[in-house]
Amino acid sequence: MTRLLLTCGLVGAALFVVTFLIDGATRPGYRPLYHPVSALALGSRGWVQTSNFVVTGVLMIAAAAGTREALDVTIAPALLALFGVGLVVSGVFTMDPMRGYPPGTEPGTPAVLSRRHKVHDIFGFVVFSSLAATVIAFAFALEGGWKTYSFATAVVVIVLFVLFGVAWERDSPWMGLLQRLTILVGWTWNRPSVSVAPVALNCRVWQHQRPPSRTPASRTSSTKLRMKKRGRTASRC
Repeated sequence: MTRLLLTCGLVGAALFVVTFLIDGATRPGYRPLYHPVSALALGSRGWVQTSNFVVTGVLMIAAAAGTREALDVTIAPALLALFGVGLVVSGVFTMDPMRGYPPGTEPGTPAVLSRRHKVHDIFGFVVFSSLAATVIAFAFALEGGWKTYSFATAVVVIVLFVLFGVAWERDSPWMGLLQRLTILVGWTWNRPSVSVAPVALNCRVWQHQRPPSRTPASRTSSTKLRMKKRGRTASRC
């Protein structure tokens, strides 16, 4: 069961990226380098990205349960679960139409934003901040090259997310690209990091199932006990 839960994380990370890349490249009027991924949840095909948010979020929550069992840690899986919850809520509460998408929408940001959009913004921040926190937490649970890779990933994700925020406020033509780079770095980390957990799980299972070593004294005691039982049986005969 644990391996199945961990597989959910591997599938979810790949599914999210592949879906928004293909959907964004084939969506009429959508500019991947400019528009954010969340804008794909708008329009007649918005259900595709909405489903992508929700399904990936559920898969990440399942992966969090798997890593809790495999790595025997608490904080990192909890943050990964929060990351999944953020994705689900971001899918349920979509952003408002703005900045020219869907086609026919006025450029720029509306003066008044809906409550739904505000919830989406809050949990969008939760998604990226919890992702960075998850990477850092796992860095303390992992060793060697994985630790270095995780810390480096956290730094890059934070820097790219800040740059995306600045680009969004300035309505930069590259804000979509910056967000995609942030996602690609973070979600790419998700795949190998979650795949480390089965290795740890295998080690724990092997240590649990390995029979305890028997000392010469214990073997001698066992031999004497068997001989004594045989003597009792022979006396009964």
